[in-house]
Amino acid sequence: MTTKRDFRFGYALLGGSLGMFATTGIAAAAEQITFVSQGGAYQQAQTVAILDPTAKKLGITVNQDSIPDAWPAIKTQVGSGKPIWDVVDTPTGNCLRGGEQGLIEKLDFSKIPNGAAMPESYRSPYSVSYEFYSSVLAYSQKTFPKDAPNSWADFWDVKKFPGRRALRNHPFATLEAALMADGVAPDKLYPLDVERAFKKLEEIKPHITVWWTSGAQSAQLLNDGEVDMEMAWNGRVSAVAKEGAKVAFTYNQGVLQSTSLCILKGAPDLETAVKFLNEAVDPVHQANLPLNIDYGPGNPKAFDTGVIKPERAAQLPSEPANAAKQALMSYAWWSSPAGEATEKRWASFMQK
Repeated sequence: MTTKRDFRFGYALLGGSLGMFATTGIAAAAEQITFVSQGGAYQQAQTVAILDPTAKKLGITVNQDSIPDAWPAIKTQVGSGKPIWDVVDTPTGNCLRGGEQGLIEKLDFSKIPNGAAMPESYRSPYSVSYEFYSSVLAYSQKTFPKDAPNSWADFWDVKKFPGRRALRNHPFATLEAALMADGVAPDKLYPLDVERAFKKLEEIKPHITVWWTSGAQSAQLLNDGEVDMEMAWNGRVSAVAKEGAKVAFTYNQGVLQSTSLCILKGAPDLETAVKFLNEAVDPVHQANLPLNIDYGPGNPKAFDTGVIKPERAAQLPSEPANAAKQALMSYAWWSSPAGEATEKRWASFMQK
């Protein structure tokens, strides 16, 4: 099951099959962990905002590695009985199914007070939310200078809002959007009514110009004016808007998605990994992340620190007012047998 979005800000291999390897913290520290993330500008931003300050505060060394999709390596490492990674930043679904399959450590939240204080929907027995992004309805301001589409019902309304459309070639968020277009409230989506969702998708399918497969492609479609509206990740839309493209998006009926932190089963430095994980979701460290990249903090208490100015907070997907307009993706449902069956069904839907 593919739960990972592609590299939204240009993943670059920096040597070795697993990509970047760097060290933050105190070189002579006795305690250390190996932290794995997704590379590119995203990992650079978290190094400045979270990893370096955490290493300094705890007096530990944080070795870094990066890989586009950690799931296969998690299975291989834990299966070998000698994992080399400790903490992984990965799509939340990987943490959940890893826990179910005995690949991820169950967390003791009495030792993770910062995680324990987060909303229950933002954590699981195996993970804590680390950062948020959203699948949103984006559109061309040239095509829609006023009265722009503001809901998935609008996206499906090809008469009131004519134009070229694009959706992601993946069921995640796409099925949720279809159900919201059909009148399901964002907080009533799960368990997904799969039959209803695919029936609604059949309605819009003839009007979809492009089914995109990468965040870069989705941004290019908007930037080049190849489509007039599409589902896209908020950070991708913000990036092309900053470059001067006349594009915008709405958080209304967005699908709030996350990556989470989890610890490999049998991690070589388990005790230090637990301390690191707690510190990594500290509200102040979390508040520093959106000062460096267009993602929302995983810990909502970050918005109470005063670090994130109101005008910046208003741009972020996990800001409480923005989050309230959206559906919070249920990774528990997507990692269930019903969710996995729906992923398999997607391929046949696209081949029709």
